[in-house]
Amino acid sequence: MSRSIEDLEEMARRIRVATVKELHASRSGHPGSSLSIVDMIAALYFGGFLKYDPRNPLWEERDLFLLSNGHAVPGLYACIALAGLFPVEELDGLRKFGTQLQGHAKRGSPPGIEISSGSLGQGLSVGIGIALGLKLEGKPNRVFVMMSDGEQQEGSTWEAIMFAPKHGLDNLVAIVDKNGNQINGPTSVIMPGLDPLAAKYEAFHWETTEINGNDMGEVVEALAQAATAKGPFAIISNTVTGKGVSYMEGDYHWHHGVITDELFATAMDDLGEPVPAR
Repeated sequence: MSRSIEDLEEMARRIRVATVKELHASRSGHPGSSLSIVDMIAALYFGGFLKYDPRNPLWEERDLFLLSNGHAVPGLYACIALAGLFPVEELDGLRKFGTQLQGHAKRGSPPGIEISSGSLGQGLSVGIGIALGLKLEGKPNRVFVMMSDGEQQEGSTWEAIMFAPKHGLDNLVAIVDKNGNQINGPTSVIMPGLDPLAAKYEAFHWETTEINGNDMGEVVEALAQAATAKGPFAIISNTVTGKGVSYMEGDYHWHHGVITDELFATAMDDLGEPVPAR
């Protein structure tokens, strides 16, 4: 499917609302990254950039989206539920026994989750293996890997970054959700040598673009650019932790946290959504 920028912005708002609702219901989870990634995944799933069939999650011709920063999975759950991969009503089961919505991503649970993740620094290597296998088999499927900026501190990530250009993986797109924060503080403090990140990818022979990842127009333009890349393509997506919720925005303390009833009401107001009747 392909939609206008305005339609995609509204879809991103709806995903954020659903994400906050599930995190509020669970009384635990990782709101900061779950909200910062939303504009990018909204464009992928609803903007015509990711090929998938909600009625057949294991369709062999699908493109694959791999969430390496698995703690952000509540945002992805909300997105794929709204895309029809599993019932929206199940979102209230986040982190509860007897449901399929674990706190970190688990492959196939629910349908549409392609890899188990949460131990950072692994997703890009998995994506490269899949992309290379697809190339060797002559298949047109594409692979999108979402990572965090904190994850760029892992040595395994840079081994993978070196490997991809050697094999001309033009079916691979790496997306770094650069929200500037990680569990212990701002990434610029924890690892000040991370920047300039885009220049580092370019030095490793990736086609690279750097964008405001919470601006839907820039997100769509970057994904369109990636579709014509001659090799592996990297999108450095500068975002805001907790985007859309006033008390979370830019605050690393919301890497994880509890959304109380009072905070939930504030978040719904920020997102232009009525508070559900109890």
